[in-house]
Amino acid sequence: MYSERNLLNWFTRNWSNRPLFRTVLTLALLIIIHALILNLEYPGFAFTDWLRIWSGLLRDYAGIGIVALGMTLVIACGVIDLSAGAGTAAVSAASALLTETGGHGLLRAAGIYGPPAYAASVCAGIIFGAMLGQISGILVTRGKAPPFIATLGTMIIYRGIAQQLMAGVTPVIPEGFRQIALFEISGGAFLPVVYWLALSILLHIVLNHTVFGRYVIATGSNEKAARLAGISVDRVKRRVYRIMGVMTAITALLQVAGAGAPNFANAGSGYATDAITACVLGGSRLGGGRGHIAGAVMGTLIIAVVNHLQRLTGVSPYMGEAFKGIVIIVAVLLYGAQSTSGDKIAMK
Repeated sequence: MYSERNLLNWFTRNWSNRPLFRTVLTLALLIIIHALILNLEYPGFAFTDWLRIWSGLLRDYAGIGIVALGMTLVIACGVIDLSAGAGTAAVSAASALLTETGGHGLLRAAGIYGPPAYAASVCAGIIFGAMLGQISGILVTRGKAPPFIATLGTMIIYRGIAQQLMAGVTPVIPEGFRQIALFEISGGAFLPVVYWLALSILLHIVLNHTVFGRYVIATGSNEKAARLAGISVDRVKRRVYRIMGVMTAITALLQVAGAGAPNFANAGSGYATDAITACVLGGSRLGGGRGHIAGAVMGTLIIAVVNHLQRLTGVSPYMGEAFKGIVIIVAVLLYGAQSTSGDKIAMK
C-alpha cells in the first residue's frame, strides 16, 4: 500500500511538473491505441506494415515538424507567429518561379541551369524566408505592434503575394531539383525526415546549450528583468523571427521539391495552428519562458497519430481542428492560472 502511494505520488509529481513526461506518456498511449486499431481494422496486420505506415506519417508531417521547431523558439521568447503557413506559401511560389523550366523560370531565362540553378534557388528561398521573418521581427520590436496583430497582418499579405505570383502559372519543376526531397534512402524518400532530425538536434543545441538560447528563455520569462540584465531583447526577438523564417523556407523548398507543383493558394494552410499545437503539446508555455525542441517533435507526432486515427475510425476531420483549438485554449487558460498564482505569491 505504501509503495503504491509512493508510485502515485511520483506519477502525480512528474505529471504536474515535467511537461515532457506528460508528452512522452501521451504519445506512447496514442501509439498503442493506433497499433490496436490497425490490428482490428486489418486482420493479419504485420509489424512491417506498421513501419510502412509510420514512415509515411513521418514524411507527411516533416514539414509541419520543421515549422514547429522554429515556433518553439518563438513561443519560448514570449512572442507568436501566425504567418508561418503563409510564409511557406510565399517562399514556395518564389522558389517555383526561380526553378521552373517552363516559360516563367527566372533562372532559366538568365541562362542558369542544373545544379547551379538548384543551389541558387535554395539559397534565395532561405534568404527570402529570413527576410519575411525579419519583417515580422521589425514590426514587433520597432513598430511596437502586438505579435498577434503583426503576424496576422503579414499572414494575409504573404498569402496574397503567393497567390498573385502564381496566378495563371503552372510551374514545371525539374527532376534534379525534386531530388532535394525525393532522393530515396533504403527504398523510401526519407530526406525530409533526415532534415527534420538534423534541424531538431541543431535547434536543441541552440536553445539549451548556447548564450543565445539562454537569452531567449530569459526574454520569454521576464522581459523587463532581461533588459535590466543587459540583454538586447529586441535583437533576440528579431533573431528568433529570422530563425522562424528560415524554418518556413526549408519547409517551402521541401514542398516544391516533393510535390513538384503544390497548390500554392493553400500551401502551408494550417501550418501555424499545427505548429503552435505541437509546441503546446510538447510542453512549451504560451507566454514564454519555456520551450522544448524534443517536445515539439513529439507534439508533431501526436498530431500525426490523432489525424491518422480519425481517418481509420471515420471520425470527421473537423473534429481534429476542434481538438487543436481545445489544446490551445486549455494552454492559454493554464498559463493565465499560473500567472495569477505567481502574482499572488509575489505579493505575499
